[in-house]
Amino acid sequence: MPIVLASLALLAAVAALAISVMVLRTLSGSRRSTGEEALPEDVQGLRQEVAALRIEARDALRHLAVVRYDAFGDMGGHLSWSMALLDNGGNGVVLTSIHGRSEARTYAKTVTDWTCAQQLSPEESEAIDNAHA
Repeated sequence: MPIVLASLALLAAVAALAISVMVLRTLSGSRRSTGEEALPEDVQGLRQEVAALRIEARDALRHLAVVRYDAFGDMGGHLSWSMALLDNGGNGVVLTSIHGRSEARTYAKTVTDWTCAQQLSPEESEAIDNAHA
């Protein structure tokens, strides 16, 4: 559940960044007709902040995908899952939780350039592929 909340918070941050970019594009369009010197100081400050956010966003985990499945034949409900959390370069992590009858185990594998040095399960590969799409 904390991962779901973290994912939602990340999505909200990405949405806020998208709104900021839309505002910046609107301001850029009006700047062409009025000239940059006509912009108030606070707008120029906002521009600098948006530029800094763009630089930070390059490393943000923007490609997310979850694959739910039944890890064992005698269990139902798709309680096991694999989640890929990757940036634009395909760097990040794939998390897997295997739910059994009496326990659950969680695994994390590092992903670099959309590939992993460790062997991936079919579900982990699917999560990475879905995040890349």
